[in-house]
Amino acid sequence: MPPISAVDAITPAVQRTRSFLFQPFRLSTYLKLSLVAVITEGCGANFNFTTPSFPTSSRSHFTAAPFHFTPAIITALTLAGIACFLIAFLVFYLVTRLRFAYFHCLVHNTRQIRPGWHLYRNPANRFFWLNVVVSIFLLLFAILLALPFLAGFWKNFHLTPHGSQPNPGVVLTLFLTAIPVILLFALVAFSTQVILRDFMLPHYALENATAGQAWQAAWARIRAEKMPFFIYALLRFILPIAAAITLFIGLIIPALIIALVGIFLGIGIHSAIIAAGAAKLTALLVDILIGLIAFLILAILAIAVGGPLSTAIRQYALVFYGARYTPLGNLLYPPPPEPAILPQT
Repeated sequence: MPPISAVDAITPAVQRTRSFLFQPFRLSTYLKLSLVAVITEGCGANFNFTTPSFPTSSRSHFTAAPFHFTPAIITALTLAGIACFLIAFLVFYLVTRLRFAYFHCLVHNTRQIRPGWHLYRNPANRFFWLNVVVSIFLLLFAILLALPFLAGFWKNFHLTPHGSQPNPGVVLTLFLTAIPVILLFALVAFSTQVILRDFMLPHYALENATAGQAWQAAWARIRAEKMPFFIYALLRFILPIAAAITLFIGLIIPALIIALVGIFLGIGIHSAIIAAGAAKLTALLVDILIGLIAFLILAILAIAVGGPLSTAIRQYALVFYGARYTPLGNLLYPPPPEPAILPQT
């Protein structure tokens, strides 16, 4: 596969996406692949930062906590927290396995998820633990960045006299100062995810490489072509946002029409049930059923729209890096067979 720029990789990525999802087109297969694409591209590590909410009124408004945390409640909350953590951990693992399975589908142009799920079990497990370690370091980095600002908010709050509000100028200064730090962390987190998923994952899948080997191979290519990789990362960030905005603008009116039709239909069915003398519980159950059906329809529409976008993002990464990583490029675009050498007579 010849070298290709980040801009030139857009067209073949779109072509591969169209061919993979729509040629031939089967609705059930399309929805299955779209669901996997949305899950694998949309379930990355999310780091949410919330600024501590400090009171804007007098301290005299503070009262004792309205709840009394008994040992039983504390135990229940602790167990619930552990359960949520374990569920999130399991989901993260399953998403990692699905990423390798979908990688196999896109590289080999197959629509079967199961073969890639089993084929890349060991490298996916090692890649999962690498992501766990990287996520821990990113979390520690975020805490270190946030500590000075949290300390500033806390100090400003405690220096505020009773009966007055915290100094809004200090709060605004701290908030404005935190914006570039938040942007810095977002840049680091985004760059880390791109390196892991776009550049290192192919080495894990195709070579069964270790973390060190995958990093050295990816970093050598990045260092050799700094500007093309920079442009790729920039487009990798901009293109999905631009595509999502375009889809939103194009679909907002049809979505509103569908929502209004659903609302009026639900109101009509509810009124008819009440007029027929049905019990309130029956009406409530019917309303819940209608709500579930509406949610299912919206979820299917979101998957149908998000699938091509998510697949195109992954195809874009494969095409760009495949032009620099020969084993991947040869799978995406197999070289023509060498001409047979006829025996001389």
